[in-house]
Amino acid sequence: MLLKTPFAAYLGAAALAALAVGCGGALGGSTGSAGASTMGAAGSPTAGAAGSSTAGAAGASTTGAAGASTAGAAGASTTGAAGSSTAGAAGSSTTGAAGSSTAGAAGSSPAGAAGSSTTGAAGSSTAGATGAVCAIPAAAAAADVSHQTTVVGDGTAPSCTAAKIVAAVAAGGVVTFSCGAAPLTIVVPEIEIINDGGITKDGSVTIDGGGKITLSGGGKNRILRQNPCDQTLHYTTTHCNNQDTPHLVLQNLALTAGAGAADEVTKGGLLGGGAVFVGGGTFKAVSLTVTNSHQTNAAGQLVQDLAGGAIYTVNLSTTGGPTFVVGSTFEDNSAINGGALGSIGTSWTILNTVFKNNAAMGHGENPARSGTQGGGLGGAIYNDGNGFTLTICGSRLENGQANELGSGAICQVADDLKGALVIDRSTFTGNSVTGDVQASAKHPGIYVQARDRVNGTSGVTITATTF
Repeated sequence: MLLKTPFAAYLGAAALAALAVGCGGALGGSTGSAGASTMGAAGSPTAGAAGSSTAGAAGASTTGAAGASTAGAAGASTTGAAGSSTAGAAGSSTTGAAGSSTAGAAGSSPAGAAGSSTTGAAGSSTAGATGAVCAIPAAAAAADVSHQTTVVGDGTAPSCTAAKIVAAVAAGGVVTFSCGAAPLTIVVPEIEIINDGGITKDGSVTIDGGGKITLSGGGKNRILRQNPCDQTLHYTTTHCNNQDTPHLVLQNLALTAGAGAADEVTKGGLLGGGAVFVGGGTFKAVSLTVTNSHQTNAAGQLVQDLAGGAIYTVNLSTTGGPTFVVGSTFEDNSAINGGALGSIGTSWTILNTVFKNNAAMGHGENPARSGTQGGGLGGAIYNDGNGFTLTICGSRLENGQANELGSGAICQVADDLKGALVIDRSTFTGNSVTGDVQASAKHPGIYVQARDRVNGTSGVTITATTF
């Protein structure tokens, strides 16, 4: 694919390489043996690189760098050369009350001019009430907000305006809200994080909605944008494509009606993110609800790399550990790829989270087939790049829709075949399997190239999970 120089400057070498190949791009071009995942003692799969957890003998659970425990009966997860990846004992899913998560009416935020606010159930962020199936590591816990930098509002709804939220984010630090007892939806413009801004002078900010605040793009704009490689937001290092800051934490918050414009070459590296774009630094979401948000693009152009109806990430810090999403809900979001999450090279660890009714709307895969504009991969999650691990535990992925490769739930491609997919105690229901080419792997709704381009099992560990 031809890239204009200004766009290429925003992405690191790994990201550019991922764009050149893309999710599903090397289908059928198998390199290496199907047995890249080796078997350990007592039949325990050793997933190897990229922090993937390995199950020891007789259910001895160990936690890898991604922080996911893949405990279960010995041999429940199979990723060896036989290629028979199984989901453990039939019905062994322990997701229990995972269905108890409710997104409230967060999606009901009315569109309007930035700065308008409405009270009502729209702001009730009850995200990810999945019964906390999986333990939360300390690094994934909600941030301490007891020492606020800015409190938006004086205890009344009218005092909580979009302008005050923009100013609070610019001030950095910890932002909380005092907008009255009732949930509140506030329509905001796209809020930009200044890379050398705030009290820490590195743009870092934690936004805590207290379970009552919904920020809405009004169906007109993205809600938040963090990008160390955007000169208009100020360069702070010579390596913007791999720097540790800013740190963005969104917690106890709902986002709705985001509409994030994306383009292959002319939007300064903005490849997606209907509600949130994070182009560097670090990111964490705890009890975040994102609904009715969409990655948008102009018609009549190549769109094979665009993704992330809710959130898009690229160039995240490689020293900060995995990117955590905890106790959250993503519902009714859409994009060309990755109806909820889209990313290049991000090692997500997703815990006790619900993905529901998200859709990848494109057609033609990546690279795009002749006569198509491309995309249609990963109804809920689209993850591309090199050397990353996708870890999912205690989560539900349901009714995801994608037009390509049977990837109604997930499309994951490690272009360097040094990736891993780890799924534990989760439930997959009603995800589309259109064009499935990995049916023998027995994980419907998932297309994966972790350590092999064809079989869908090498580098894959699935335990106590139902499909």
